[in-house]
Amino acid sequence: MTTSDPDSKSGLFVDENTSSARGNSPSDPISTIVEEKPKQTWRSYIWDTFDKPREERRFLFKFDAIVMTLISLGFFIKILDQFNINSAFVSGMKEDLQLNGNELNYMTSMYTAGYIIGEIPSNILLTKIRPSVWIPACEVVWSVLTILLTQCKNAQQIYALRFFIGLAESPLYPGIQFLLGSWYRKDELAKRACIFHASGNIAAMFSGYLMAATYNLEGVHGYHGWQWLFIINTVISLPIAILGFFFLPDIPEITKAWYLTEAEIALAKRRMELEGRANRQPYTLAKLRKIFTSWRIYLLTLIYVLFSNGNGYGGQPAFALWLKSRGYGVYKVNTYPTIQYGITVFFTLVFGWTSDSLFRGGRWQPMIFTGILNIAVNISLAVWDINVGWKWACYCLGLLGVGLSGIAFAWAHDICTDDNEERALVVAFMSTFAQVVQTWLPLIIWQTVEAPQYRKGFISSVFIAVLMMGCALTIRWLQRRQEAEKEKEKREGGV
Repeated sequence: MTTSDPDSKSGLFVDENTSSARGNSPSDPISTIVEEKPKQTWRSYIWDTFDKPREERRFLFKFDAIVMTLISLGFFIKILDQFNINSAFVSGMKEDLQLNGNELNYMTSMYTAGYIIGEIPSNILLTKIRPSVWIPACEVVWSVLTILLTQCKNAQQIYALRFFIGLAESPLYPGIQFLLGSWYRKDELAKRACIFHASGNIAAMFSGYLMAATYNLEGVHGYHGWQWLFIINTVISLPIAILGFFFLPDIPEITKAWYLTEAEIALAKRRMELEGRANRQPYTLAKLRKIFTSWRIYLLTLIYVLFSNGNGYGGQPAFALWLKSRGYGVYKVNTYPTIQYGITVFFTLVFGWTSDSLFRGGRWQPMIFTGILNIAVNISLAVWDINVGWKWACYCLGLLGVGLSGIAFAWAHDICTDDNEERALVVAFMSTFAQVVQTWLPLIIWQTVEAPQYRKGFISSVFIAVLMMGCALTIRWLQRRQEAEKEKEKREGGV
């Protein structure tokens, strides 16, 4: 095997036969990093670590087992908190608190408003302070606030709590997406981002089953079934939040994770060097000017706004409300919609695997596929008077595009790889402005009083899908131009 000094332009690292020249033993994990882009065989289509050197494989297995489990549980409890308001609404809260207007819209909007305010400041903070402290602390706060929903007597009290819950939850999703991009390489990232996101779809499924189960607790200790949902939610969430203080790893540059050896931390840093991931730098006026005069922050934010507002029915439990309008009981209204979340989990993982392996880091292909499907589904639902079986199919497939979130963030990390602060800011802008639009758009096109026939929402989703596909193709063209310019600079620099 060819050897090279680590500072050479080839990107190669020494192999085990020459490691002694650098003072590394054959078991040194860094000595096993032998090339900038690992060669892929059929095994990498199953799981990317199978083609990597032994020590790197061991490191990734340990890191995946600990960190992916923790962050997936964290997102699970976040989405459980977020979706339980919908489950509670269709399971007695609406009647008990006499919520007969668009109160659910306002509850969603207040949550979103708090979320928006917190995201960008939080991600800026994450480039300066330890995520292992900030993110778990916020998780603890929202877990405690959730149980206070049981004491609400009117919609206004729920609005206030939902705002602060959204504020406390805002660091988690963009913060974890930033962390993932700080540890994983291009052929690994989309899978992990999609696994992380899929845990939220599992939480949405679990919320329905949990509500169906807690409905049987109606009247126990004087609480309604929907109130028990929030109590159990906190019992689940709080221990997971506390675990974050012990297991969240920070970024490789500053990590003090007790479960990683010094050699493994050095390996993690070297992997990011080979990937072109920049270390932390101060926010300067020149840096900010560079970020805000580039196409990257604007188009990556736009595509995430389009993705986020073109999937998910504006936060409305559309499938559940349609079932309720057809006379289905509480148990079926809560459990049947879990079918769509199961389908979404499956396709989320398909998107991650195909993006990393089949498309070799291509992120635009799943967006085109989902856009075409969204057009077909939403046109059908806008027509409304269609075959009942096909309507069931449309609702079951209607959330499939939610799985694109991990793909979008992986794409942002690929494009902004050489500037740590730009990555953090772009990720925060993507999530924040998607939420900004979600604050007001559902109040116009996804009004609860129009349920279950959200004609304006279905028609709008068709146009959003078209715009998303156009934006994806534009970003791909600009990315190719950016990559060509970098290659040109490398060639000229080597002359």
